[in-house]
Amino acid sequence: MAKRSVLFAAVALVTLAAAGCGQATAAQSPQASPKAVTVGLAYDIGGRGDKSFNDAAAAGLERAKTSLDVQIKELEALQEENDEARYDRLKLLCDAGYQAVVAVGFVYAGDDPSDGPLARAARDCPNTKFAAVDVDTVRAPNLTNLVFADDQGSFLMGAVAALKSKTGRVGFVGGCDLPLIRRFEVGYRAGVKAVHADTAVDARYLSTPAQACSGFINPTAGQAAAARMYGGGADVVYHAAGGSGLGVFKAAKASGTWALGVDSDQYQLVPAELRDVILTSMIKRVDTAVFEFIKSVSEDKFTAGTVTFGLQTKGVEYATSGGKVDDIKSQLEGLKQQLSEGKIVIPGAAAS
Repeated sequence: MAKRSVLFAAVALVTLAAAGCGQATAAQSPQASPKAVTVGLAYDIGGRGDKSFNDAAAAGLERAKTSLDVQIKELEALQEENDEARYDRLKLLCDAGYQAVVAVGFVYAGDDPSDGPLARAARDCPNTKFAAVDVDTVRAPNLTNLVFADDQGSFLMGAVAALKSKTGRVGFVGGCDLPLIRRFEVGYRAGVKAVHADTAVDARYLSTPAQACSGFINPTAGQAAAARMYGGGADVVYHAAGGSGLGVFKAAKASGTWALGVDSDQYQLVPAELRDVILTSMIKRVDTAVFEFIKSVSEDKFTAGTVTFGLQTKGVEYATSGGKVDDIKSQLEGLKQQLSEGKIVIPGAAAS
């Protein structure tokens, strides 16, 4: 391990020990009580407070705190960090004795999923149970992959956009040009076209992997991209851009138009002055996924492999806060039913 990685781990271990989470004696070990489960959570870029993806994971932790016997440690990601730093974070948690470790976000798969941060940590910590949110490219006997039918939820957002648009032009802002985020766009486009085939869809990505996917934490860029779409005639813009979505909402407010949230019910999370621009949000129940993983470990029911959260299991859904989709709810419910029954099939390949 490079000198930087050794220093990172050493400093962090001292921090954990000082907090009482990494003591060497059995009496103080986080694994001392067989009825308790100790949980370490490694956030994606943006961390707690992004009012989106990471906050959804945090909500799962909060639920575990109130209903299970758990001890929890949360570690933040750093902007522009590399795979070695992500591995260090996961390894730090298992070395400190955490029985369950949650990696939030595709970044933990790394550039080479077979030997990236998550794969390495799972190999090096065979007694630790891992869960990875939005990662389905890494396999290990001690790893649960928590993934979502993002395209299904995004299809519903596309339907909302087409039903609510007065101009016949809508937009999509992605935080990073990745296959995962392309899946959101594909679902969104399919939903738009299913309702109004002639509605135009503008799309823009704020960053690339080569830029460390910085577009997830750049509200200024999100606002600029959405403002261009609104200026070009779009009157509804959907974002899958993490913390940058706040900028999309600001652009919608400035132009007197609509926006669609993602991951959490963003109507409930954004500043009050922005709520009136949010038609609805595509909710990914990351909170449920994280909680159910922790619960499975606490009950000795952990199983490795992929668990998909879709419409049928209420793993993805649309928000109704604000009442702005009440008038089209019957249409949305009909589309949900058709998606759940396989009567609507969303294309698998992203548009170029």
